Amino acid sequence: MKSKYSPCPNCNGTHLHESKPISSGGGYAPNYLPGLGKFIVSARFILVLCSECGLTRFFASEEARRGLRETAKWKEV
Repeated sequence: MKSKYSPCPNCNGTHLHESKPISSGGGYAPNYLPGLGKFIVSARFILVLCSECGLTRFFASEEARRGLRETAKWKEV
């Protein structure tokens, strides 16, 4: 089955692995998705790792992307 992330943009590989959603930071770590999380809970990332070349990509979760229009911390380019 073809992945929604395939092929890898680095090596054109098709052996990609998706993580469970993980925190985008906050607390003592940088907040990589500012304005897209909740009051105390940071927005989430999904990591995609190519097992052929090791390229790792971060994708904002669908829930985080829904908040883009409501926050002044991001502007469309």
